[in-house]
Amino acid sequence: MKKILVALISLSLCFISCSNKKQTQVGTSAFQSEKRITIGYSIDTLAIERWRRDCDVFLNTAKELNADVIVQNAGNSIEGQIKQIEYLITRKVDVIVIVAKKDDSLTDVIKLARSKGIPVIAYDRLIRNADISLYMTIDSSLVGELMAKELIKQKAFGTWYCIYGSKEDYNMEMINNGIKRVIAGSPVKIGYIYYTPGWNYDLSYKEMTRLLKDGKIPDVVISGNDAVANSVIQAISEICPNEEITIAGQDADIAGCQNVVNGKQLVTIYKPITQLAEQAARCAVKLSQGQTPEELGMTTQVINNGYADIPVVYLTPTAVTKDNIDEVVIKSGFHTKGEIYRQ
Repeated sequence: MKKILVALISLSLCFISCSNKKQTQVGTSAFQSEKRITIGYSIDTLAIERWRRDCDVFLNTAKELNADVIVQNAGNSIEGQIKQIEYLITRKVDVIVIVAKKDDSLTDVIKLARSKGIPVIAYDRLIRNADISLYMTIDSSLVGELMAKELIKQKAFGTWYCIYGSKEDYNMEMINNGIKRVIAGSPVKIGYIYYTPGWNYDLSYKEMTRLLKDGKIPDVVISGNDAVANSVIQAISEICPNEEITIAGQDADIAGCQNVVNGKQLVTIYKPITQLAEQAARCAVKLSQGQTPEELGMTTQVINNGYADIPVVYLTPTAVTKDNIDEVVIKSGFHTKGEIYRQ
């Protein structure tokens, strides 16, 4: 995959100019306007495979819609993201799409954007206590349910550990809620929950290593994503390789899919991020043209983010195991057979 940005700290601009194309997923009219649209795209980090893919798809779709995009990579910095959104506001962008570093850190800067009449889309991470226009995401509560349902088929007992991602990511709370719904009333006990600061996989590896060295051996580990799962698998392979610990993750990234086919991980969750990124770009254009979320031609629900009931578009994830990985991941074009089954 091409590299969108090299620097993780400095500001980065990406301007896209291209031809018009009629789209059908959000309304049926062509995306054409006398005034050229500029989208501000603020992302927490591009160090993760998942986010690079989202950004690529978003940029390509914006290109098809004749929209310019200014990309800002916060490099895992809360303060950096706030300053970059302020920069986008000074550039008088027509709409801002945000992958938030911290879910409750953007109240004031979003208030500033909205005072300038700029719609704001929270992309795949809910922004809390802020006047956002729309929240677009994969259903993380369902992600938790799907992981737990696959795990409980194999180990409907014992002690499960949860090694999640950052506690600042509201999706972790939603995943946890989904898991709890599935295991309620079962013999399963959640024995330990750890939130990995800043999604730092070295820290999830160190925490799993510490637990195992202390003799705390779970039956199952549910991981915040496949990269966290890979760090957990590494710790297990080094400390107690003969223990049968079942692993779950999400995102269906390359390493996660390889771990599934190699038997190191029971399940990953495929999330239709291509569709999510495409639809986010289309919605951004429509909102910038003055349409309301209700006029987007998409099914929306609402979620209360502490500020108000926010319209939300949920896309549906799919559990991926050895049995269906070819059908779900390879056939969809998400990864190639060679990438997943390479020796």
